Amino acid sequence: MKILIVSMRAIHSTRWVSQLRDSGHEVFYFDILNGGIIKEWDWVEQFTNWRYKFGDFKGRYFLKKYFYKAHKLLENDPEEEFERIIKLVKPDVVQSFVLYKCCVPILKVMQRNQNIKWIYSAWGNDLFYYKNLPKYRKDILEVLPEIDYMFADCIRDINIAKELGFKGGIAKSFPGGGGYELAKYKPFIKKLEDRKIILIKGYEQRFGKCSIVLQAISQILNKLEDYSIVVFGADKELLDYLDKHPVSKKITIYKALAHDDVLRLMGKSLIYIGNSTSDGMPNTLLESIIMGVFPIQSNPGEVTEEIIENNKNGLLINNPNNIDEIKTLILKAINNRDMLQKGFEFNQNLKSKLDYDLIKEGVLETYKEIEEDLEN
Repeated sequence: MKILIVSMRAIHSTRWVSQLRDSGHEVFYFDILNGGIIKEWDWVEQFTNWRYKFGDFKGRYFLKKYFYKAHKLLENDPEEEFERIIKLVKPDVVQSFVLYKCCVPILKVMQRNQNIKWIYSAWGNDLFYYKNLPKYRKDILEVLPEIDYMFADCIRDINIAKELGFKGGIAKSFPGGGGYELAKYKPFIKKLEDRKIILIKGYEQRFGKCSIVLQAISQILNKLEDYSIVVFGADKELLDYLDKHPVSKKITIYKALAHDDVLRLMGKSLIYIGNSTSDGMPNTLLESIIMGVFPIQSNPGEVTEEIIENNKNGLLINNPNNIDEIKTLILKAINNRDMLQKGFEFNQNLKSKLDYDLIKEGVLETYKEIEEDLEN
């Protein structure tokens, strides 16, 4: 089967497509944001560096910003470029990652090529949040009836898609970046009694509510003297917040960390806290399960409860803006060693369902189902 991937440079899409290597499928890639070659995909025919007619010369951004029509003279049209690639590749299916950047710009082309089936991979806030914004909802309602097959990182988004017009017969939920190489990370996992870190995801931009967690932590620092408080992945918005609202020097703040460094931190942390008002299935939540750290996680649209059973293998934050609730959940966790121990044991068994080879097997089986559907 010829698969034409329409995506942008992102760790999730890179990991997902890598599952197709040596699968027998022919894979092509249209780099819709012109981000450049993806080195990990040396086996994929990549169409990139197509956007600029005269190269990315000095002063191009100024012309585009202050002379609105200049971009038409300086840049190729993504719709026209995609149509050219469609004619060249003649794919059996097109797979778009993310609705607004990778489905909407090619909608008219797909409508003109009804013989080519369309797979949509939903991520994060793609449907749950944006369905409530009129402009984006209009795009969603136009795209979803055209979609033939669907992948999502949670069941919630498959249900939303069906409510909003998706009528495809094959729709499956898998982690957005595929599974995890459990054997690789096993040496990072410390015993529960050796863990003294409360680990917090430093996400604040738009949907993130790390600042609420930090306010909760600050109010109970005297009860957390036996623990180190660590924030990782602090984004610009959180750093701006911290400039105006400094926190205790007992709280360590890290900006971006390498993925393996995050997992090492998780492997020696007792509690992980992730808090946001909107998300799909958080990858960091799945990673906390793998690394044996007890998760306290927000539950927008009831997505987190697809994998976390409240009070058993984690705690659910019902209101991500409620400082008192988060404070209560943290104290509940540190004062209930039996719950932490049972949660650790439960999640160490649960993590086998997130194994790379197991997830890959399910993903490839779904592509096989799609291929068989094309033949019927």
